[in-house]
Amino acid sequence: MNSYNINKGIGRTVEFKGLKAQYLFIFAGGLLGIVVLVMVLYIAGMGSYVCIGIGGGGASLLIWQTFAMNKKYGEHGLMKVAARKRHPKYILSRRRIGRFVRSNLKKETP
Repeated sequence: MNSYNINKGIGRTVEFKGLKAQYLFIFAGGLLGIVVLVMVLYIAGMGSYVCIGIGGGGASLLIWQTFAMNKKYGEHGLMKVAARKRHPKYILSRRRIGRFVRSNLKKETP
């Protein structure tokens, strides 16, 4: 029986077959979702070969994309890309500071 090392030391990230950190969760969650989808389609009455095709195609697409993202972005790169999308590219402020302060004082006084 094969034995696989999941963690290689204290303070190091979890790695399994080259997948690191959050990519393991994406991979596992995606495979679980594909299995559930195939089961639901089979129970709904779709043909078994169609279900196998959808499951195999979805799983291969998931594996390919997960390893591609792992190679492209690295361990923390996917989180950096998500954080970069949340920040505005630039901030516009065309009001004078005095006008901004006066408008805030009017709102605060009852």
